[in-house]
Amino acid sequence: MSSLMKAVTYTEYGPPEVLSVSEVDRPELKSGEILVRNKAAEATKADCEMRSFQFPVKWFWVPLRIAFGVFRPRRQILGGYFAGEVEEVGDGVSRFAPGDAVFGNTGFRFGAYGQYLALPEDGTIATRPANMSFEEAAAVPLGGLNALHFMRRAKLSPGDKVLVNGAGGSIGAHAVQIAKSMGAEVSAVDSGIKRDFLLGLGADVFFDYAVDDFGAEGRTFDVIFDMVAGSSFSRCINALKPGGRYLSGNPRLSVMLRCLLTSAFTDKTCSFAFARESVEELTTLRDMIEAGSIRSIVDRVLPMEEAPAAHRLVETEQRIGAIVLAIST
Repeated sequence: MSSLMKAVTYTEYGPPEVLSVSEVDRPELKSGEILVRNKAAEATKADCEMRSFQFPVKWFWVPLRIAFGVFRPRRQILGGYFAGEVEEVGDGVSRFAPGDAVFGNTGFRFGAYGQYLALPEDGTIATRPANMSFEEAAAVPLGGLNALHFMRRAKLSPGDKVLVNGAGGSIGAHAVQIAKSMGAEVSAVDSGIKRDFLLGLGADVFFDYAVDDFGAEGRTFDVIFDMVAGSSFSRCINALKPGGRYLSGNPRLSVMLRCLLTSAFTDKTCSFAFARESVEELTTLRDMIEAGSIRSIVDRVLPMEEAPAAHRLVETEQRIGAIVLAIST
């Protein structure tokens, strides 16, 4: 086996054009790790933000810059969410065997835009859903893990009215499906071009954020899950029923502070706790997929060479669902 592999890399922060396919060293397998021949990776907003180093939430800019490279990226292969096949296992590995089809999260190692991944056996990795392709499975972990985390924190009961603000993104689209599977009545807010997509995922009501006010006419909700970094906190809180729950998946520092105050001094509760992205959550998602509760949200699959185009589609929201890179092997 060659010691080199192909990967989409970047050596400087900037626009999508800084991405290119290069030959780089293949990762070395260590004890307790699995070597995955990667098949697909989701191109995410987080990838775009790391590439450009521009974030809608500003408070963590400085610590991230210090951690990941002040002048240029330390880790030059992006991608956190993947699906592939176990090629080899290191000493002491028992969870996986060569030939296993897997999907999961690379964590802060990144690297999913490359042909091979060396990952710890105890990482957030599980066998791929039997009823999904590699490309479909790669689009699950980001949105599914975060959506499952927040829907569990919402403590949903059958019949609860749930509003998902920013429902057309990867996390929001999974939240719509998971909330429906829990028996909720789901309203989705996003761009008008995503109306049919979201209704097809099971949303009961759709609001076009450009023309509709979800809080008008006295409408209120038991739960509001907010994925829009620039949304109005007051507008969301005012649209909650007494005892309602607000969950922010993309909080500004001011929202964090107002969440604490709202929870302390009103009958409404606010949460912004980030997802653990655990193996238990990933296996739960796999089981839900195989049971038919969650379906694919892939908009299109592009080759590695079109990574710049994939990032432009994600950044401009000219997509209906996830953009996935097919990793050539």
